[in-house]
Amino acid sequence: MLLTKGARPWVLLAALLLQACATAQPKAPPPRAVLSEPAPVPKPRVAEAPKPAPVQPIITFTALEGWDAEDHAAALDMFRSSCGVQKDPDWREVCQRARDLGPQDEVIAKAFWETNFRLQPLVDEGLLTAYFAPRYTARTTREWPYTAAVRAKPADLPAVDVGAGGGTAPWLDREAIEATAPDQPLAWMKPEDLFFLQIQGSGVLSFPDGTQLRAVYAANNGQPFVGIAAPMRRQGLLADNNTSGEMIRAWLGQHRGAAANAVMKLNPRYIFFTLQPYDGREPAGAAGVALTPGRALAVDPSQHAYGELFWINGEAPSLTGAFPAYRRLAMALDTGSAIRGEVRADLYLGTGEEAGAEAGRVRHRLKLYRLVPVLEAP
Repeated sequence: MLLTKGARPWVLLAALLLQACATAQPKAPPPRAVLSEPAPVPKPRVAEAPKPAPVQPIITFTALEGWDAEDHAAALDMFRSSCGVQKDPDWREVCQRARDLGPQDEVIAKAFWETNFRLQPLVDEGLLTAYFAPRYTARTTREWPYTAAVRAKPADLPAVDVGAGGGTAPWLDREAIEATAPDQPLAWMKPEDLFFLQIQGSGVLSFPDGTQLRAVYAANNGQPFVGIAAPMRRQGLLADNNTSGEMIRAWLGQHRGAAANAVMKLNPRYIFFTLQPYDGREPAGAAGVALTPGRALAVDPSQHAYGELFWINGEAPSLTGAFPAYRRLAMALDTGSAIRGEVRADLYLGTGEEAGAEAGRVRHRLKLYRLVPVLEAP
């Protein structure tokens, strides 16, 4: 800023002050007090959309492994004789179609299945086992080695239902029952034979005079079923891959007495029977119709209805000497104390020693396909 000569001193002072104000840098403002960050405001929770149900793949009959090798006519015969179990209108309709059709050859039978049903695969894999109606020797009086009593249902057995599988409220276990004297035994058997008769649920008893009687399930003691194969493997009594029913029964017979009793009492479940005349027919299952060997399944009734049809694919056996695969149409007609779960089935294989030898080796990985009726006119 230029000043003129002779300017007054106060004017000069004011000018200098103005110049100083124009050139001086402003001081920084004092720092603000630091405040804590405000708490974040929570975002409102948004309900997650429900996960969609898994989409079932569409499976055609021709895509089933083993479908072309199936005996479709034999399966149709089984269906015609047993399909009245189902009360659902759709099933009644397709049952009537089968009965109107009558016995047929392979071509027409195969077309019946492919036209009247669609497949619904069950997602998980499970376990296929098998059972049979044994034929055992018995006696009317106690004599060695027929020392195990076939017992009728006790009069004081509780009759409280314990679930879809049937049964009674828990009562005495196997060990306690066998420690009591039998009241009017129906027959006497070898202990290992009676044990397996109880596992199978029914069988034929042959007496020395030629009489044959069918032992029919009457009741149980309400105790849980415990398989003895796993404990026998753990104890080293049998090899891991050799715990078939045939081998277990043989071991029990060879160690009859304290050793065998110690193993059998691991299964606390006990079955009571009635005896009926034997007419040579196959036994009836829980659904009330005769079991077709190789076509009848015991299932978990809390998961499946009696009379439902399935394509079973049992493969990868774990026991020595087993058939490599079981692939066929079969119907749910029975149940069992050890049959629990959606993909769990017990295949009925018939009566007698040969059926028993095969059934004891069945322990296969299982895939199940449910057959659902198609209502459109065929």
